[in-house]
Amino acid sequence: MSDEKKPFNNPFASLEGMKGSLPQGRTKDEVEAKKGPAKAVVRMERVGRGGKEVTVIEQLELPVEKREEWLKALKASLGCGGAIEGTALVLQGDQRERVPKLLEKRGVRKVVVG
Repeated sequence: MSDEKKPFNNPFASLEGMKGSLPQGRTKDEVEAKKGPAKAVVRMERVGRGGKEVTVIEQLELPVEKREEWLKALKASLGCGGAIEGTALVLQGDQRERVPKLLEKRGVRKVVVG
């Protein structure tokens, strides 16, 4: 018996004809961009930096490309410098009051300021 003549029930076969009339779904990138990270911890640090204050944003759990994109956007919004250290974003100066609002706009659901 050939493969064509074997009995097979495909429940999705009738949907193939409707493919053109169905609405376009969102891509994975669009869903991730809207959703954002679940948590971010924002703290000020001075130790080991020659007395200079920096704001550290940790626990974002973003991929490397997204970290760079987020850092660039935060630096532009705050008008300060910054860098990526490991998985943390480091911004120059004490930005603890301004950063939580910006993170929430980018989709972070919970921002902890320490």
